[in-house]
Amino acid sequence: MAAAGMLVLSGICRGDELRLVQTIPLPNVDGRLDHFACDVAGKRLFVCALGNNSVEVIDLQTGERVHSISGLGAPQGVAYAAVANRLYVANDRAGVVQSFDGTSFRPVGQVDLKDDADNVRYDQAAGRIYVGYGEGGIAIIDSSSGARVGRITLAAHPEAFVLEPQGARIFVNVPNARHVAVIDRTQAKVIATWGTGSASANFPIALDPSGHTVFVGCRSPAALAVLDTNSGKVVATIPISGDVDDFFYDEKRHRVYAICGEGSIDVIDQVDHDTYKMREKTRTAPGARTGLFVPELSSLFVGVPHRGSQPAEVRRYDIR
Repeated sequence: MAAAGMLVLSGICRGDELRLVQTIPLPNVDGRLDHFACDVAGKRLFVCALGNNSVEVIDLQTGERVHSISGLGAPQGVAYAAVANRLYVANDRAGVVQSFDGTSFRPVGQVDLKDDADNVRYDQAAGRIYVGYGEGGIAIIDSSSGARVGRITLAAHPEAFVLEPQGARIFVNVPNARHVAVIDRTQAKVIATWGTGSASANFPIALDPSGHTVFVGCRSPAALAVLDTNSGKVVATIPISGDVDDFFYDEKRHRVYAICGEGSIDVIDQVDHDTYKMREKTRTAPGARTGLFVPELSSLFVGVPHRGSQPAEVRRYDIR
């Protein structure tokens, strides 16, 4: 066992756990695809088409795009607030967070954050939307009124973050500060910062709340860093494929899914708190580095951008 945990390399297989069951075309969508959200009850998927300045709405029952919210400013993050039936979209350009009616997609409001509105998370219990933005902030927005109700200050621009479901903490990747910031959301302030060991450029993040671990995706070198949420210590570091941008933890199967722009989904088994095994690498396409795991559907969705002869599409993988 290495000092920071164990990596089991034997027994890597290909394509056993993820089965491609659906390919959903995104015709006339160009440029980079960014983050996703899902309306589980309504069986709809929302895809930020950053390079196309649009959010694409997909009907998961028919497997078709049914609407495109156009004229946006490089949308990076999206969240669907089911109780209010509102869609929140964070735009890189000018840092505007726009809200739309969840049925008609008519614009109903906006919050001007000035610069680089990025990842979005929805706290349904509290009725709040959290948006990372600018040189170091997370905005707090009331999900019903759409009004900004607070701000949390960080050391640098936040990338992905995750909310503790049964607690008060938010774990935030702050790559330019080379740490994970821990926020108490009842106090709206940073209460700790944790390093990621030998790996840096930490962008995606996922959480195992019952196992008291947070999973951080790093790009330099390409690695999964596992941190204990009680101590903040790195307990394992595992090599992964390059250009990772979305990470998800499957609590039922004790796995991490890493969507990597190098052209693969890495599936990593959690053997125990500090022991991990690379189960498989499922090939996708170059530049396919964002998506969404929807546990209620046992499905992983991956966005494939238009590159050369490869058309833009969303691929749905069923998980065994």
